[in-house]
Amino acid sequence: MKKLLLLILAAVMIFSLALTSCSESGGGNSNFKVGVIHIGNPSDGSGYSYAHDQGIVAMQKNLGLSDDQIVRKLNIEDTDAAATKTAIEECIEEGCNIIFGTSWGYMETMNELAQKYPDVIFSHATGYMSNETNFNNYFGRIYQARYLSGIAAGLKTQSNKVGYVAAMDITNSEVTGGIDAFAKGVAAVNPDAEVYVKVTGTWFSVDLEGQAAEALLDLGCDVIAQHCDTTAPQLAAEKAGVWGCGYNSDMTPDAPAAHLTAPIWNWGVYYTAATKAAMDGKWAEFGNYFGGLTEGFVDISPLSANCAEGTQEIIDQVKQLIIDGTFKVFDGKQIKVDGTTVTVVDEALKDNAGNEIVAAGGDCLPDATITGGINWYYENVSVK
Repeated sequence: MKKLLLLILAAVMIFSLALTSCSESGGGNSNFKVGVIHIGNPSDGSGYSYAHDQGIVAMQKNLGLSDDQIVRKLNIEDTDAAATKTAIEECIEEGCNIIFGTSWGYMETMNELAQKYPDVIFSHATGYMSNETNFNNYFGRIYQARYLSGIAAGLKTQSNKVGYVAAMDITNSEVTGGIDAFAKGVAAVNPDAEVYVKVTGTWFSVDLEGQAAEALLDLGCDVIAQHCDTTAPQLAAEKAGVWGCGYNSDMTPDAPAAHLTAPIWNWGVYYTAATKAAMDGKWAEFGNYFGGLTEGFVDISPLSANCAEGTQEIIDQVKQLIIDGTFKVFDGKQIKVDGTTVTVVDEALKDNAGNEIVAAGGDCLPDATITGGINWYYENVSVK
């Protein structure tokens, strides 16, 4: 009996040591906390904040974190520096080791607080600021997915007028580059189509996004695309009896009679990798992040039954050409489609003033230009 008790005790000790080892190495670290600052509320069930939070949920599951290890701050307007600072400092007071700021306007405040709190890791989505110690940025080649959604729009439009609700104007490279990629995708399958842009001046506004969509519908647009956070443009398209391409999440459940597809993010790819690096003490090796279709970081949502016949076959071919590097969206090439046969030809990349951005057959614009230097519209784009 004594020997049996000793064996049981030894087994318990080994099991306990294994749990401790697991905790210290990352997955079960009960002392590690993650903060996330949202511009909206994930409970909306679709859109920008929802997509980010799905990534946080995936990370939590992948790394085995408990609910009390995730601290969420909701509806933090990114133009309100004071509210942003308060939300971040509340995360720090609650013991967060890493804080993700998911909206563009959080950047300056995160940069400031990263200097004030050197022991906390700050990770900012969509921006360009970073340091070499505790502050990085993360984003991706969402323009690749926007190009694919442009194909769906170009094949569907009957009026050859495609609307685009844009959060920001030509000075914002993220938005402008997305418009250009989408418009280039439209042109690949429908050279006669035009893309009309309406700017709201805000990332998140149900009212302004809906009003912009209605203005585009009044112009005769029969597909409404968007780079903004709510489902309002898709709801407006459905109400008008036309079609749309959403953003951030699959908006087909929101507008089933209208929605074609949406550029989407798989944020969990980044959140898992970044949080694990922080937990394992390897943050210094991580740096800034910029993933795309190849990494599974961006994609489009499943095509709905509203799409034109042949859309899936064409998009599948183009997607593979992007993944294998044959076509890079912002290079001197263009996709040509004959039926469902896809080819790549040399063709100069030009803006809507006729200026040549990349010569025919030329190399793709560098990432730094795509993320911070696109202040021109593609040749079939006009702003209304």
